[in-house]
Amino acid sequence: MTVTIIILVVTAGLMVWGKIRSDIVALCSLLALVLTGILTTEEALAGFSNPIVIMIAALFILGGAISQTGLAGNISNKILQFAGDSNYKLFTLVMLVTALIGLFLSNTGTVAILMPIVVSLATKSNASVSRLLMPMAYASSIGGMMTLIGTPPTLIMHNTLIEAGYSGLEFFTTLPVGLILLAVGILLLWPLTKILDKKSKKGGVEGKSAVKSPEQLASEYHVIDNLYRLEFQKDSPVIGKKISELDITKRYALLIAEVRTRTYTPLGKTVHTSLPEAGTVLTENDVLYVIGDYANVMRFADENSLSFIDNQVDEQVERPRFGGKFKFSEIGMAEVVLLANTRLRNRLVKESGFRKNYGVNILGIQRNDHYIIQDVKDVKLHPGDMLLVQGTWEDIDRLSRLETEVVVIGQPATEASKVTLGHKAPFAAAVLVLMVLSMVFNWFPPVISVLLAAVILILGGCFRTVRDAYRTINWESVILFAGMMPLATAMEKTGASSLVTDGLVDSLGIYGPYAVLAGILCATSLLTMFISNTATAILFAPIALQAALSMGVSPYPFLIGVAVAASMCLASPFSTPPNAMVMSAGKYNFMDYVKVGLPLQLIYIVLMIFVLPLIFPF
Repeated sequence: MTVTIIILVVTAGLMVWGKIRSDIVALCSLLALVLTGILTTEEALAGFSNPIVIMIAALFILGGAISQTGLAGNISNKILQFAGDSNYKLFTLVMLVTALIGLFLSNTGTVAILMPIVVSLATKSNASVSRLLMPMAYASSIGGMMTLIGTPPTLIMHNTLIEAGYSGLEFFTTLPVGLILLAVGILLLWPLTKILDKKSKKGGVEGKSAVKSPEQLASEYHVIDNLYRLEFQKDSPVIGKKISELDITKRYALLIAEVRTRTYTPLGKTVHTSLPEAGTVLTENDVLYVIGDYANVMRFADENSLSFIDNQVDEQVERPRFGGKFKFSEIGMAEVVLLANTRLRNRLVKESGFRKNYGVNILGIQRNDHYIIQDVKDVKLHPGDMLLVQGTWEDIDRLSRLETEVVVIGQPATEASKVTLGHKAPFAAAVLVLMVLSMVFNWFPPVISVLLAAVILILGGCFRTVRDAYRTINWESVILFAGMMPLATAMEKTGASSLVTDGLVDSLGIYGPYAVLAGILCATSLLTMFISNTATAILFAPIALQAALSMGVSPYPFLIGVAVAASMCLASPFSTPPNAMVMSAGKYNFMDYVKVGLPLQLIYIVLMIFVLPLIFPF
């Protein structure tokens, strides 16, 4: 028992110190319990097979799908319309929406779904993401307190009551308590999180990426200014011909950047984007994205019976102006720097072999702050040239890995994962709704519902690759939670928890039920700071029940008090999954939770001492 308490204190101290990553501290704690013989290997590693841990990993994939499909951005735009320019309104809306979703979904699932949305909201409104993510995590736990299924401690209290022969909790029994917690949270969290403002601004400056997005590159190299969309007229002589037969580059000095093929089905129109190949056969449903001088594009269109799609006219030069944008879901853009020792020195672009060897086009060249975008194929390459290349993300990534004489700026695979797959947003939304319904109506166990949703989203194309789906998992949070669970097992196994809590209850019993309730709330809150709220609820439920029976009073305020104190542990990042999940995204450390969460947690304890007996009389 003594060794377990020492490990607990050292683990908490390292967490507070913050110099070692929290997941590594959790693993060290796990190993210490095994090496000291307190736990067996199986007991120590049981956390990694726990359904909650598996669910957390799968829920990160769900959150990634929401972000990847643009669903997060769409929802954030709707919320922004209500928030206007007020950051406090935005904060209030985030709290309310999070609590509302938390009524029917686990707090872990709520955070996984809303985290990318809140990050998107903060970016678009120039609000501090640090002032939104931590309150969102707290609001998810508050929302979970309002219903039977929202948080594990409430379910544990329900089962304890039934086993003791009492009526279990109804679905909305704890709703009044949750509403009070939410109102106080909205009132106090905004001023409490003000200390995170400087941290957020500092992190934003330091973490700013210098890598340009594909949209920025297209604008910087003036690709849009020389881009035209052409579609075929029915009598076009080139329909059915291969691109190689047209000799467009030589005859017209043009470059076909993309070919988009429109397909019409009973379910609607779909568009497939591809890079032009020599053997690509043109059809009447194709749209050509052509880059070049307007006079040459006009001549190409007239001679081959093509027409401009864009009707907007640039009045300064009297030519159609491209009003759309490139789609970067499959085909991307990146900058490439030619090294000093390049074999391509003084070679023409058309002789570079980029297209033949790697399947990428060179759309433009930046040389000494000048941009070359006309007749690029006949330009000689110089060391130090910045090339704008276009191709599939896989081909650009292959160029980065295999071509030793060039450097691709940024990480193509990472940049590709940022590109939204907007056409998949309705599908992702439908899957998420079905997942929520499955959890509400108990069609499947929660972990199976979440895993099913994650797999369906991957198979349904909501990520470019499976690797992108795995990249969305925050492994620090997953390992942190799994690594801390054995500590709860050790405390229960050695009797450390019983020793502390039994002594506390026995000493306060002579002062009446209010004092015992206060002691249970404080002890639960204290223990939950170091072990999971689920484990704390399991340990304290029988103690709270026995305390109520020994005094001859109703057990409901005591058991619901345990659920509240366990769920409302706000001063620790690893006491609840939501707190752990937002830790990395919000750039929080242990002390941030103490500074913001501890004052609110203490206020909640004092409030509940007087409120719980009013709602659930002794």
